[in-house]
Amino acid sequence: MPPVTAAERRDAARNRERLLLAARELIEQGGAAALTMDRLAEHAGVGKGTVFRRFGSRAGLMLTLLNDSEAAFQGRFLFGPPPLGPGAPPLERLISFGTERIAYVVEYGDLVLAAGHASRGRFEVPAVALWNQHVEMLLREAGFESPEPWLMASSLTATLDPERVLHLIREHGVTSERLAVSWRDLVTRVVTAA
Repeated sequence: MPPVTAAERRDAARNRERLLLAARELIEQGGAAALTMDRLAEHAGVGKGTVFRRFGSRAGLMLTLLNDSEAAFQGRFLFGPPPLGPGAPPLERLISFGTERIAYVVEYGDLVLAAGHASRGRFEVPAVALWNQHVEMLLREAGFESPEPWLMASSLTATLDPERVLHLIREHGVTSERLAVSWRDLVTRVVTAA
């Protein structure tokens, strides 16, 4: 097989950007549910095989679309200014983390749900593991040591599950503000009871 040339790499990069732009346009027009691989290929003016070679599956496409927003969110809670980032007391950071995650789900929830059907289980996605580790670290910093901080972190982050958050908002009319207050109350009780 001949080596890939620079022109072929540029063409592949151009196709990728064209596909991502077309995917964002389709989502803007009809939501994540309206984005199919067929519609994307047609809208981008490429063959369906190109779409599958680039992303593997619809879930892979959704993960790619979420990549930048998830990286930005991670950057904010790992390195950003307080109270979400370092420098604030652990309880304040926990409260801010949940509030920001709820806002993220409100903005990107349909993509997150569509990406959740990727090959790994939704609890094994690296981003989910990072959120759990972050919450566990903040619990430990706040003095929560018993019985198992990692299990409590997993239980807490389960309340931020996109499917659950969107269900509460869409089916029960719960506002993101009410969800944030509930999160604040929950983590405050967990931390102060420790």
